[in-house]
Amino acid sequence: MGYQIVAGIDEAGRGPLAGPVVSAAVILPDGADLPGIDDSKKLTPARRNRLYDRLYTVARAIGIGVVDATEIDRVNILQATLRSMAMAVANLRPCPDHLLIDGIFTITSNLSQQAIKKGDSLSISIAAASIVAKVTRDRIMTQVDTLFPEFGFCQHKGYPTKTHRAAIVRHGCSPIHRRTFKGVRDHL
Repeated sequence: MGYQIVAGIDEAGRGPLAGPVVSAAVILPDGADLPGIDDSKKLTPARRNRLYDRLYTVARAIGIGVVDATEIDRVNILQATLRSMAMAVANLRPCPDHLLIDGIFTITSNLSQQAIKKGDSLSISIAAASIVAKVTRDRIMTQVDTLFPEFGFCQHKGYPTKTHRAAIVRHGCSPIHRRTFKGVRDHL
């Protein structure tokens, strides 16, 4: 379609009960050799980490956007996700001239853009963004685990596992829990 600089965008962390939503925007160089790039959910943690390191070596640009639990509670998870995506794009240098966004929503931007349902399985740029967003969020949650070890964030990364739900019942909520989410608000 004539675009010179295309960025793939994806997020990680819409479903957890705690922690931020993290988005990544990735601009890959023409002809990048990236075997194994796929939707982050289809990859093992070890494979994601290796590909994350490779992406930071070969990508033309990577932008990250993070929206914390307080803001998620204030505006809702969809709006927080779209904001984190817009932040990720704003953090790209050079600025892309077209965006490929995983999902069915576009972001507030003057840039040309296209939402692609299941885009992380259809576009290498979106799949790359999926990996960067997931690894970045997982690393944030591992760091947060040192502040709140009673919740086991390094294991479940804030997702609503049986262990996490039991920890909320036992300890209440931490400052990074999403207070408007079912499973958290019941224990405030």
